[in-house]
Amino acid sequence: MTWKSHLRNAAIIIVLLLAGAYWYLSSPDKAQVALEDMQGQAPKLTTPRRENFPTINIAKVVGWPDGAKPVAASGLKVAAFAEKLDHPRWLLELPNGDILAAESWAPKRPSQGIGDKIARNIMSKADGIETSPDRITLLRDANGDGVAEFRSVFLEGLHSPFGMALVGDTLYVANTDAVLAFPYKTGETKIAAKGTKILDLPSSPPNNHWARNLIAAPDGQSLYITVGSNSNIAEGGMDKEKDRALIRQYDLKTRQSIVYAYGLRNPNGLAFNPKSGTLWTVVNERDMLGSDGPPDYLTTVDFGTFYGWPFFYWGGIQDQRVPQLRLDLQQYTKRPDYALGPHVAALGLAFNSGSALGARFSNGAFIGMHGSWNRYPASGYKVVYVPFNERGFPTGEKPVDVLTGFLNDKGQAQGRPVGVIVDKKGALLVADDAGNRIWRVTAG
Repeated sequence: MTWKSHLRNAAIIIVLLLAGAYWYLSSPDKAQVALEDMQGQAPKLTTPRRENFPTINIAKVVGWPDGAKPVAASGLKVAAFAEKLDHPRWLLELPNGDILAAESWAPKRPSQGIGDKIARNIMSKADGIETSPDRITLLRDANGDGVAEFRSVFLEGLHSPFGMALVGDTLYVANTDAVLAFPYKTGETKIAAKGTKILDLPSSPPNNHWARNLIAAPDGQSLYITVGSNSNIAEGGMDKEKDRALIRQYDLKTRQSIVYAYGLRNPNGLAFNPKSGTLWTVVNERDMLGSDGPPDYLTTVDFGTFYGWPFFYWGGIQDQRVPQLRLDLQQYTKRPDYALGPHVAALGLAFNSGSALGARFSNGAFIGMHGSWNRYPASGYKVVYVPFNERGFPTGEKPVDVLTGFLNDKGQAQGRPVGVIVDKKGALLVADDAGNRIWRVTAG
């Protein structure tokens, strides 16, 4: 066989492979169950549809056209609190009413091969950003009109910052690889002091779930820190998941930390229910089990509790893809309290116990859903509200849409909600990392 024949055969093989890849990607797994049926306290779970390659349905980030904004629920109105930010992800209100916005994205990392390169390219398109701003911006509404007319770079030179908490005169910031402590004085618009590292956090490659959130306990004695898994289902081995997929408690007095809860694939939002005093989190569940795959969820965080990852989901359902399945842990796996739907990418979490937004939203939790990249049809891309009862648990009602319209009629992302907080005036603030805005929701 001549070299020309070899070349021709190689070209044919490449064409066939490309054609096969095109066919596969153009025939993604599609949802078979209505999204609302997979929400609430008793979601309808389907038989897993194992995928060798993830379904890809990326909403291209186009940003908000001039004058456009999300659609608020009846009885509410929304306006921009701040614009022209750089990928705002998380929010913290300071005692004087100033708002801190962590502007951040995934840290740079060495390539882990062609598969990793493809994945990073996919996610960069989904988020519309490639380089992390690595800073925290301070926003101030001095005249009280609901718009931040003053801003300043509060902290810079960080490493993919996310969670923030203020305890006394110390501001704690969760980088992807460590928790830092900074001195803070009320009213200051910039911190020049170098942060003191109080706790190392795992960040070894691929560090797929890089965002580290933190919250201070109501008594100010400890911090709770989220650390997501390094992978989807520990496909690289459990040794690469050391100190990951968990929530850690750090004692500010003793400077010691313990694993508070574990088996949480990618916990993000953390919030204490002001009525019950219990800690809650929202968690992103596993991928590649189909568009009806396991739902992301909202759950209480109980000390010493195992939530299943990577071996089980939704209270003990086996994931047969995971090698060395730990059946001995099945009976100890806690079932989550409330399903939010598959692939919604639930990130933000904030409780509301005030009446400024009306009685309908006076006892429950707001949740920022960043939105799917691997589901047909898309899910998430909204802010929802989960009603709670007087005992401190969800009522069983379906989530109520609070802000929608982040996807336009072409399926493109005008914005993507992440962090949510309720400010001292009772307004809801929403960090929109794709729209580069912070939205403020008030009674209409």
